[in-house]
Amino acid sequence: MSQPNTLAGQILVLKDLVTYQDGAVVSRTIVDRKIGTLTVFSFAAGEGLSEHTAPFDAVVQILDGTAEITIAGTVYQVVAGELLIMPAHQPHALRAVQPFKMLLTMIRA
Repeated sequence: MSQPNTLAGQILVLKDLVTYQDGAVVSRTIVDRKIGTLTVFSFAAGEGLSEHTAPFDAVVQILDGTAEITIAGTVYQVVAGELLIMPAHQPHALRAVQPFKMLLTMIRA
């Protein structure tokens, strides 16, 4: 059985759920269910996630700053207020052009 979500019923300001830390990637999972997750991340400038694949679609919504996201060799500059879908089984990587925060929605279906 799933753990109750302690954030349920609260109004959340997503970009305020994580802080920037020099030289680090910080994450906080706000929903973790069998069908998917919602996780907020902050990336210090120059930090990132190396190229990898996932067996399901992932949606990245930039909350603050600018991210460089590479999907199957194509580079995208994604800024606050924009959203990018990373398709299942496609190699992707993220890098902080400047510090940025994002909401990652993983859909396990």
